[in-house]
Amino acid sequence: MNGRQRIITALDIREADRVPLYIHAINEAPIIGIGKYLTEGLPEIKLFRDMTEAELLKLVDTLLLIHEEFQVDGFTSFEIGHESNLGSGLVMDDFGVTYEISDHGLPVPRRHPVQTPADLAGYTPPVPKKEHLLLLDMARDRFKGKKALFWLMRGAFVRTWRLMGMENMMIQMFENPGFVHDVARITLDYNMTQLEMLIEAGLDVLVIEDDIAGNESPLISPAHFREFVNKYNRQLVEKARRAGLKIVRHSDGNLWKLLDILLETGYDGLNPLEPQAGMSLKEVKDYCGDSLCLLGNIDCQQLLPKGTPEEVDAAVAQAIIDAGKGGGLIICSSNSLHPSVDPDNCIAMFKAVEKYGKYR
Repeated sequence: MNGRQRIITALDIREADRVPLYIHAINEAPIIGIGKYLTEGLPEIKLFRDMTEAELLKLVDTLLLIHEEFQVDGFTSFEIGHESNLGSGLVMDDFGVTYEISDHGLPVPRRHPVQTPADLAGYTPPVPKKEHLLLLDMARDRFKGKKALFWLMRGAFVRTWRLMGMENMMIQMFENPGFVHDVARITLDYNMTQLEMLIEAGLDVLVIEDDIAGNESPLISPAHFREFVNKYNRQLVEKARRAGLKIVRHSDGNLWKLLDILLETGYDGLNPLEPQAGMSLKEVKDYCGDSLCLLGNIDCQQLLPKGTPEEVDAAVAQAIIDAGKGGGLIICSSNSLHPSVDPDNCIAMFKAVEKYGKYR
């Protein structure tokens, strides 16, 4: 089997020739740290925003090379070129949300353009652009159907609160629910249009990336989740399924109170299954492993940054014991390979899948 076949087989809850390996997301530092074992001429570790065009091209080529050399079965793409630099450590996306750049991973939203119905009345939503799919186009051209092509799409909750502000959104759910629905529909329209472009571009797996929970519980009630979030994400699931795509639901945190809703929505997979948030891989497998493929659970908070390669090797072996039987398991970290992970531990995770993951 090739990587694409492994991923699709696992998402169908069947056994491939081995457990698939996947990188959900990865930052500049681990790309460079891992890449130093494979190639020369890499830039010093810095944010991609501070790189020259030549350094960016080298970074992307190294990311593709990592997927080839370590037999990573799926490649993740996302929007690029949709942000403008405002200076002073700030960027703005095409929705008009302003972010503070962080050395620790994702930029932090700081200014929200649609905080009142009056703001919404004067707001012009963005239109998806094909040029923002450049990373997906590069991956498709490089891998030519050999690896599954994933796309990270922000879902209704994250896109809506970024436009409104999280605290404001939660207040408006009670005080002016129609306003929240109006903003959510804007995000849905954008995502549905972009999904059509992704289908045309040859996407295999849509990841609806919509963080909704903390370590103890979801951030909103199941009832509010159904009304303000799942109602819209479900339409993406249905459209993607009609087009023959697989769909994975990504959310950090403890999802147990929402798990039945996610199951009935029709997702094929669930990611990233954070162990610190009570998402025990064995328990989730026992509860819904015949209905959902599980992606993740290799601890990126403590193990991958501070553990040893031997400990990572053992964790991968245990994950395959806990959830590999019958298929429906894809090994990846419990969130992104962020700037603090140890590149040697990432490589240990990759190699352990080859070591322990064969079904036959």
